[in-house]
Amino acid sequence: MQHSCGRLVIVTDNSPWQRPGSQQTGQDAPSFPPPAPPLAPGQQAPGHQSWAPYGGQTPQGAPGGWAPPPKPGLVPLRPLAFGTLLGASFQVLRRNPKASFGSALLTQGLITVVTLVVVGVVTFFALSRIENAAPAEQDAVVVGGIAAIIVSALATVLLSVAATALLQGIIVLEVARGTLGEKLTLGSLWRLAWRRLWPLILWALLYSAAVLLSVGIVVLVVVLLVSQGEALIAVGVLFGLLAGLALAVAFVWLFTKLSLTPSVIVLERRGVFAAMARSWRLTNGYFWRTFGVQALVLVIVQVATQVVTTPIGIIFGIVMGLMFPNGSVPEDGSGSVESFLPLIGLYGVTLLVSLVFGAIAAVAQSASSALVYIDLRMRKEGLDIELARFVETRRVRTAGSPAGDDAAPDPYLAVPAAAAPGPGAGGPVA
Repeated sequence: MQHSCGRLVIVTDNSPWQRPGSQQTGQDAPSFPPPAPPLAPGQQAPGHQSWAPYGGQTPQGAPGGWAPPPKPGLVPLRPLAFGTLLGASFQVLRRNPKASFGSALLTQGLITVVTLVVVGVVTFFALSRIENAAPAEQDAVVVGGIAAIIVSALATVLLSVAATALLQGIIVLEVARGTLGEKLTLGSLWRLAWRRLWPLILWALLYSAAVLLSVGIVVLVVVLLVSQGEALIAVGVLFGLLAGLALAVAFVWLFTKLSLTPSVIVLERRGVFAAMARSWRLTNGYFWRTFGVQALVLVIVQVATQVVTTPIGIIFGIVMGLMFPNGSVPEDGSGSVESFLPLIGLYGVTLLVSLVFGAIAAVAQSASSALVYIDLRMRKEGLDIELARFVETRRVRTAGSPAGDDAAPDPYLAVPAAAAPGPGAGGPVA
């Protein structure tokens, strides 16, 4: 039916409406294609194209399509997201606590005990000699006592450097092998890290010497300026502030660029200077990512440490105020040993908490550097392919297939030709 009104034409259709797919009569009835039959398990629709999974193989029994990269151990074998790097730095503690946290606690405890015993004993005997020395020999005894205390302190510093370097090697190995799904014992990690101990110690000494030398030069210049008279005091103070700020920025920059050196020394078995150059190249273009991960791990550990140690420090101060309201210990020996037990107990708790959190911080910071190293090699050199190949080779070998290779090379040594060790690089260690 049509209704016309001026130029408007309205067309109406009085035929009843029917839903699509229902039976209609007449030659104008629309036709719809029949519904597609259901797909069998594993069957794909015609014309469908799927992405090949990681490694180019579809998992058995999967319907076909993209599959995520494997995660045999600590992290997935692909370039890592920022959150993955941050979380895995602390997951190292939970995954293999005896080897990681145990090693850190042993080294931190050894450093603390040796420092307290050596420096304490030497200081006690030096002060005793000074007190009992004859007036004519007083000056010589004082100089000798101070020199003995300084030597003992330097010896403990060297021990601390060596223990810290060994711990870095242990955590790097734990992260590297944990990424492959391996869980080594504490003894195995110590034996492997011991082989690269001297390059690690040399690296730690070089970095510490550079820091001390830079700070010493600035302090010497400030002292010389201030000692020239009142006219140069303001100049010396201003120079000290500006130089201190510049040194802080330079130390942060250099530490970030060279923070992968221990990982290169241990995993690629290079010499110190070749490892420093390698770390510098790997961090090119990823400075802020490297700095961000390590700085955030440090902040998290420090905040957690302060949350726990601050209440203990407050309680320690309150107990000291109650026991010695005058602010000093009685000199007449009137205080009994039992009266000092609360102080000794609180000091012991404080020391224990410091050791525990110091061990956690050492593991997390060393692990973050090792994880950044693995991530950058995945991004720049395709290390994830080598790691996946090694994991697959080991899986086939474990299954008893003749395709397994009993002499599978270390995947962390498979570096591109452009990054191969140059002159002076450390060779493999059997």
